[in-house]
Amino acid sequence: MTVLRTSMRNFFAHKGRMALSAVAVLLSVAFVCGTLVFTDTMNTTFDKLFAVTSADVTVGPRSDKDRPQSDTGRPVSLPASVLAKVRGVDGVKSAEGGVSSEKVTVVDAHNTNMGSDTGAPTIAGNWTHNDLRSMDITSGHAPKGPSQVMVDADTANKHHLKLGDTLRTVTATGDFKARISGIATFKVTNPGAAIVYFDTPTAQRELLGATGRFTHLDLVADAGVGDDRLKKDVSSALGSSFSVQTQKETADQNRKDVGSFLDVMKYAMLGFAGIAFLVGIFLILNTFSMLVAQRTRELGLMRAIGSSRGQVNRSVLVEAVLLGVFGSVLGVAGGVGLAVGLMKVMSSVGMELSTDDLTVRWTTPAAGLLLGTVVTVLAAYLPARRAGRVSPMAALRDSGIASDGRAGVVRGVLGAVLSGAGGAALYMAAGEDKAAQGSAWLGLGVVLSLIGFVVIGPLLAGAVVRVISAVVLRLFGPVGRMAERNALRNPRRTGATGAALMIGLALVACLSVVGSSMVASATEELDKSVGADFIVQSSTGQTIVAQAAKAVESAPGLAHVTHYLDVPTRITAPNGASENQTLVAADPTYAQDLRRKTTEGDLGAAYGKDAMSVDADYATRNHIKVGDRITVAFVGGSTARLKVAAITSDDTSVDQGARYLNISTVRQYLPADRMPQDMIMFAAAKDGQEKQAYAALKRALAPYPQYKVQNQTDFKQELKDQIGQLLNLVYALLALAIIVAVLGVVNTLALSVVERTREIGLMRAIGLSRRQLRRMIRLESVVIALFGALLGLGLGMGWGATAQKLLVLQGLHTLEIPWPTIITVFIGSAFVGLFAALIPAFRAGRMNVLGAIATE
Repeated sequence: MTVLRTSMRNFFAHKGRMALSAVAVLLSVAFVCGTLVFTDTMNTTFDKLFAVTSADVTVGPRSDKDRPQSDTGRPVSLPASVLAKVRGVDGVKSAEGGVSSEKVTVVDAHNTNMGSDTGAPTIAGNWTHNDLRSMDITSGHAPKGPSQVMVDADTANKHHLKLGDTLRTVTATGDFKARISGIATFKVTNPGAAIVYFDTPTAQRELLGATGRFTHLDLVADAGVGDDRLKKDVSSALGSSFSVQTQKETADQNRKDVGSFLDVMKYAMLGFAGIAFLVGIFLILNTFSMLVAQRTRELGLMRAIGSSRGQVNRSVLVEAVLLGVFGSVLGVAGGVGLAVGLMKVMSSVGMELSTDDLTVRWTTPAAGLLLGTVVTVLAAYLPARRAGRVSPMAALRDSGIASDGRAGVVRGVLGAVLSGAGGAALYMAAGEDKAAQGSAWLGLGVVLSLIGFVVIGPLLAGAVVRVISAVVLRLFGPVGRMAERNALRNPRRTGATGAALMIGLALVACLSVVGSSMVASATEELDKSVGADFIVQSSTGQTIVAQAAKAVESAPGLAHVTHYLDVPTRITAPNGASENQTLVAADPTYAQDLRRKTTEGDLGAAYGKDAMSVDADYATRNHIKVGDRITVAFVGGSTARLKVAAITSDDTSVDQGARYLNISTVRQYLPADRMPQDMIMFAAAKDGQEKQAYAALKRALAPYPQYKVQNQTDFKQELKDQIGQLLNLVYALLALAIIVAVLGVVNTLALSVVERTREIGLMRAIGLSRRQLRRMIRLESVVIALFGALLGLGLGMGWGATAQKLLVLQGLHTLEIPWPTIITVFIGSAFVGLFAALIPAFRAGRMNVLGAIATE
């Protein structure tokens, strides 16, 4: 109890000095808890949606996920005769056929796409009794006949739709218009999908291309008949040709499909939270180290009156526990607020999430409290050990713990070994010819080099700070020299403070190098290999419907148009090795649109009758040479024996690993109704008509807003923008770690000012002005920030350059250092240092001179 009382007294006596450490814990815990609450809420939203939209038992076509079907633009369906069959099964109270398709685009009278910008699908289907489980018709009535459509309320509100408005639906079978007859409102939250309903005959004809077919059957069980029993009876009646799932199984399958995306998002955000925690460790370590140093005489007195080393050690650790618990409790509350904020942001961009579904599981605050407290205690462990080693004689000395020379040597040797091992691992990564092994070496190199730089940081501080000071601080005369000496006074403190900033900036530099190299490499590859003038594709990954493809073909000023589609197959090499493979079927003009190098044979010949190409890796693995025959089983069609006419090089970033054949070859072995739609189209303009052809293509595709026409300049800019947006998102997430690092600089300076109170008073007494004093502290902060930035940017560029060597395996050969970004970040670090010093410098300048001199 004595230790606890002492710890609590010390904690509340120095609560102001621990405030920024508590903020660091708060921010880190808030990010973790906010991520967990946000993703749990999304899971709850989807769980509720899937639970109410699933029938007791659902029957659908059996699909083999290992062998995907051709993307014809029409969903896989089953005959209506199956509906009559299941209605006769014992235990079936009612059964109805459902039609549903996500391969549609719905536009309003102004040709605006009704689809979501967040990636949520547009879903078209028939209105059934099962839909009443999840929706109420709140305006108008259900669709009747081919000229009527019903839309969900969220989409109607977002696009200002009302009864009587006309919508045009684009499907694989053609375009058709219908007027809004009703608006239906979800009983649970709709996460953002745009949904339209037609009557059953219209949905069958327009979405499936044939009446008398359904995509699924919804079965309701009789009273007293369980879903599992009904599933068993229906499966017995239908055999193994169909998929039969209970309500729980259907909901679980849908949840699994969405959950994979949510898991990626959750673990990515938790990874950034982990980085913030790592940076926070340095802040807490510095705080307790400085507090222990400032309380040396106090600790010595405690030892002199009988406190054991263990008691002193535990006293400091209890303070850390109090700090961790206090910061974590606030962090848990902040995390819930952060999750609500994220939900509002997502709703503003089209992904609706209701706070009614806000989910705070007991594991979330428990994880936040445990993580925040454990990390704080671990960070305070070394200062606590040093506190325990304070001798009773320290009560007779001035504050400050003498440095351990032997520990400095051990630190230097260990840091050099770790840094060297990290450098060796990065060297091994750069020399690997397999991506998997190279990535493992890269990860090991990043971890070891980072730890090595953190350990050796205090030793590097002396040399690096002197170099920075010679360039930056000497311009400020004596004040600059005092700032330099203050930064060098405690290299361990400077090293730890700089290391916090180093981690965030190292990741920024690494990702900047990787992103710039990817853009430069892809741009260079496009310049060398892409011969097409124009590229037509969907921004959401939809296939190109036949009517849009005809519009492209009819545009004036084009020399040729190339169709490009994916064909799922099962291929068997001459040595018997068999695998599922999606082949690329294209027109022979694709050889002009994409100039691919071959290691053997002529790519043009691969577009001949019953011919194809293979990639070099596949050819090497299966000992294939030009002239060999490969057995190709077309999914949904027949089997062919195709001659290998060319082997393409894998030294490319465009279509790497692709295997080509002519579309006319595919038509010989696939029925017309199984032919896939174009994934992308290419076109070349007639000589001298590039501008006219570009404008003509845009006009031709104007009725189809789901597609975009790009020339090579547009395509390169989009690539640059996409990578830039991804990097900006990552930078925004890394900003938390950098904010915590800035708090570390503020805290270090604030505690340093307290530590040097008497010294500051003496300097003021001998003539140092308040302005000079504030400048000295600001310059000290700038030097510490630039020290961390220099180490971080240098380390990050090394990581990025190594990562680029692995990108070479994917055909991305160009290393580009984004010097404008690097220089901007470095200069920005100086301003970060200035900002961090504002409050400590202000407080130092307002000290009473006599009071400061009298401080013990």
